[in-house]
Amino acid sequence: MKTLKLIAVASALAAVASTTMADDTVVQDHYAFDQKQLLPVGVRAEIGTTGYGGALLWQANPYVGLALGYNGGDISWTDDVSINGTKYDLDMDNKLAYLNAEIRPWGASANPWAQGLYVAAGAAYLDNDYDLTKRSSDGTIKVNGNNYNFNGEVNGKMNYENNIAPYVGFGFAPKFNKNWGAFAEVGAYYTGNPKVNLSANGTFVNVNGADFDRDLAAEEDKIRNDDKYQWLPVGKVGLNFYW
Repeated sequence: MKTLKLIAVASALAAVASTTMADDTVVQDHYAFDQKQLLPVGVRAEIGTTGYGGALLWQANPYVGLALGYNGGDISWTDDVSINGTKYDLDMDNKLAYLNAEIRPWGASANPWAQGLYVAAGAAYLDNDYDLTKRSSDGTIKVNGNNYNFNGEVNGKMNYENNIAPYVGFGFAPKFNKNWGAFAEVGAYYTGNPKVNLSANGTFVNVNGADFDRDLAAEEDKIRNDDKYQWLPVGKVGLNFYW
């Protein structure tokens, strides 16, 4: 799995490099590389499903830019994790550093709105921890499809630690004037399955004699292997400042 992710990251970055270095149109239009392109052209403040933070912005030419950023904090994009009808409250602790290429197919267009459209491709280093707490509204909880009367608590952790994840997204970043602009972006990281650990304290009774420990282990395994947790959705908005 890690090999596949590394191949995907390498392919994305190679495509970006080849686009930047081999675009004859860019050279013919006199956007040749110079040392000033190593300096950031702006900064970004952003907030969204991966937390809040910011990024440095580079512009190699009208068609290709780079964003190097960090998102963190405990902003949650969903209130719960649900497995077989069982719900856990979800408390996020985001730590994410990313490098994206922003490819603008109409970057040299005379239409400022068309200039703002881009495709983002890149990768992030994830170190995200999610606290899980069992939810109950009627004094019973469902674990692996079985109802239990309980006196205690069930909680756990789900995390994507030390994980390099490839990313693809779509965005729109129009400028208001020379210095200010806004942006909005949606996309997803391919993270692979997370690590999951569930634990319980207290008494859990099922009238049909179901085994709580076995059900808890089975539910832990289902969360760990559910395909929908292989993807980390991204949605964020913010402001850009250019100097």
